[in-house]
Amino acid sequence: MRSNRVVTSALVAAILFIAPAIRAEQLNCNLTDYKAARGLTAAVDGSALVLTWEGDKGAEVRMRLTITGGTPTIADLSIKHKGGTWASVATNVTPEYRVVSGIRRAGQEQLGPLRALGIKITKEVKDQEKWKNFWDAPLTIPGDPRQTEDLPRKPEEIKRATSTFQTQSCKVTTNKARLEIEFPGLNLGIFSGRLQFAVFKGSNLIRMEAIAKTEEQSVAYKYDAGFKGMAIKNGTRIVWRDLANLWDEDDLDGMKNDGEVALRTSNRIVIAETSAGSIAAFPPPHTFFWARESDNNLGYSWYRKDSDSTFSFGIRQAEHEDQQQYQGNFALYNAPPGTWQRMATFFYVSPDDGKATLDAALAFTHNDHYKVLPGYETLAHHYHTKFAERMMTDTATHSAATGNMDLRLPDINAVKDAGITIMSPADFHGDCHGWDPGPLRLKCEDVYYQAVRRFSDKKFLIEPDEEIDCATGEEKPESEGGPPPRVNAVPCPKSAYLGGHWDMMYSHPVYWTRVRAAGQPFVEQDPTYGKVYHVGSPADIIEMAHRENLLIFSAHPRTKGSSGYPDQVKDSPWFRDEAYRGIGWRWGMGIDLSENRMSDSRATAVWDDMNNWVADLPTPPKYILAISETRFKQPGDDDVYGMSPINYIKVDPLPKPDDTSSITNALKRGEYFVSTGEVLIPTYSVLGSGSQRTISADVEWTFPLEYAEVVWGDGKNTDRQIISATDLPAFGKHHFQIPFDATGKKWVRFAVWDTAGDGAMVQPIKLQ
Repeated sequence: MRSNRVVTSALVAAILFIAPAIRAEQLNCNLTDYKAARGLTAAVDGSALVLTWEGDKGAEVRMRLTITGGTPTIADLSIKHKGGTWASVATNVTPEYRVVSGIRRAGQEQLGPLRALGIKITKEVKDQEKWKNFWDAPLTIPGDPRQTEDLPRKPEEIKRATSTFQTQSCKVTTNKARLEIEFPGLNLGIFSGRLQFAVFKGSNLIRMEAIAKTEEQSVAYKYDAGFKGMAIKNGTRIVWRDLANLWDEDDLDGMKNDGEVALRTSNRIVIAETSAGSIAAFPPPHTFFWARESDNNLGYSWYRKDSDSTFSFGIRQAEHEDQQQYQGNFALYNAPPGTWQRMATFFYVSPDDGKATLDAALAFTHNDHYKVLPGYETLAHHYHTKFAERMMTDTATHSAATGNMDLRLPDINAVKDAGITIMSPADFHGDCHGWDPGPLRLKCEDVYYQAVRRFSDKKFLIEPDEEIDCATGEEKPESEGGPPPRVNAVPCPKSAYLGGHWDMMYSHPVYWTRVRAAGQPFVEQDPTYGKVYHVGSPADIIEMAHRENLLIFSAHPRTKGSSGYPDQVKDSPWFRDEAYRGIGWRWGMGIDLSENRMSDSRATAVWDDMNNWVADLPTPPKYILAISETRFKQPGDDDVYGMSPINYIKVDPLPKPDDTSSITNALKRGEYFVSTGEVLIPTYSVLGSGSQRTISADVEWTFPLEYAEVVWGDGKNTDRQIISATDLPAFGKHHFQIPFDATGKKWVRFAVWDTAGDGAMVQPIKLQ
């Protein structure tokens, strides 16, 4: 609390509340779509639009917006406790956006599977596939031809711009429990559009967005955003927590900065602290990230001392990975021509100091921790940690020959710190002799299972999984009975068996090889490892899955090494089999900020297509499994929460590592939902029979909700009903009871999304 400074700041605020009107232009603001409501008001007062709304914990927030020199300006941002005095936290502040863009190209790994399928790679194919590229780094000159087509990149492809405005008017829209304020006339280099603020009744939260489009044909971009022109006075400083969770600060009494100071802040939050209170700036917790191999924190906050009297601060994205091995994968956002990209930033205004404000901002992500939900465990799937290989080759205390089975990999603590109770590493993906036909692979498997037992306990479980793709070329040559060598961009359909990349999730330790020589038995009894399977066909894989209760998920459908899949195998017996459970879902691959669902055009669209393909089969629907796809981790250094969607699985208690069938069976039954962590759906059912059904769901959330949706398919097409939820405030719970006409529909699912792009989805239910 800062009550000892409120009297002075309130006096200053009273003067500043009037002063901007002298410099600002007469305001032309359209209030046709505004509806007055208690605790959420807007009014034009000469040259200013004055917004006043109820905040949280009894606070009131007031924002006075003007247009100065064609630029939207926050003439005053004030807050007061209930029954208190207005305190001005910021005056004469303007929005600042910066965009860096490059050229989107198609990837070699992505086009390779299409070539292997006999698809001619034309310009039209490249133009379609480039928007799903993972191995692209448009800001890296000249680029790696082993990863990206049509190189080299040229320096003149990279364009930089800072926002300017030619604004002459504004518009206020009431959207139930929020106000949305638009300012047209935004220019952002190759982008143009409008600036939008949104304020939410019952919260101190402010969302600022640049909503802009480009007509250029192949744009990939990143953005930085923030407030410019914050006043430096007594008590002003920038505060943040570093990656060791220690408090740092800059009192802004040094020299001015030539450019932005990048900060590797814990939890992606930076705070401007003034004599009257604080403002926290942070990005959307998940949609801010495109797909990467690493979740290393690259510095998502910035500040800049512009002069002796002003500073700026906000959010940012880096232009490259820190570590060389990840440089080729820094794909940025997609901006297909004509799409309205929404570049969001959140601010949380508070009458309190920086530490209290950080706590309030962190509540939106449960302190970057997946909330405990009774009866559920949190499964984080598909980490490429090379778990077995690292256990075998640690040389700190043991030789490479013996390894170190007591090595505790830092990855374990990193995921546990995020509230993950089940970690599922996708090993044998180019590591630890995945395609070896005998003793090398079996030894790795044995080490893997030993490590699983050693580091699992009653509160944490390592669930074995592996990702199967084509051969790596590290094993026996094909002429000696080994698999075909892996050639970059050229997949190995025979060795991948099921098409594309796919995960095998275990219910208990299973020893098997991916190679079955001519005349070799399907199952052998090994003197060291016991029962060992040898697979050499899709039929072998499905039979092993049936015998051992294993599940198969397509890892990243329609992109990377799975381009063309699962479409190409949708009529195959293995795809139609119950063991082929579904697909992986992560945000970021082909991320497009004009979409209002995470990975909608790539992942959820495939999911819905799959359920139409199998709608008439006597098997369960296909499910979606949240995956990570990132690699090695260090506690504190990596943004595990920001880049890892989660599976809430209905399992209680947590099983022991030698028998995790309760997890496998729950996944088979669809008794789980996927989530970003901010939106939870602890109960869900489809009630009734025949054509008259009801969708029943209990939902809880942190950020204000955007909408719920009921999605269904008729065996050919997918459709949906959108239920606006903008009347529901932040940090709420609600029971949805939605009538549903099931006539002609084969399956149905339910999802909920919030104003930051976060969400949760339940598994579909067949209706017939």
